[in-house]
Amino acid sequence: MLTFMPTEKKGSSPFAALDAMRDQLPSRPLPVIEKAAPKLKAVVRYERKGHRGKEVTFVEKLGLRASELEIWCGDLKKALGCGGRVEDDAIILQGDLRARLPAVLTAKGVGKITVSG
Repeated sequence: MLTFMPTEKKGSSPFAALDAMRDQLPSRPLPVIEKAAPKLKAVVRYERKGHRGKEVTFVEKLGLRASELEIWCGDLKKALGCGGRVEDDAIILQGDLRARLPAVLTAKGVGKITVSG
């Protein structure tokens, strides 16, 4: 018959040694937590007119700078497997992506998504 025999003495755990050193740590102020950025909003719109009969999906009213829109456009193109470009304050993606786009935008942090068209 085997019996379990602990090899450590009571109070000799490695965590007890760390707890004893807690008083030696330097004190510092707690970090200031900044307010969270306001949730982004987006309008997703489908259009064919003016694009030689091709289907395109607009992502508008994000409120991002031009450089950020370029980054978002690249991310959306990779995630959705489509082409696209930035024009004025909108991201234009090739194809009818109204069904798939809200999930991708939500994952990127967009709080409210309005799908029209």
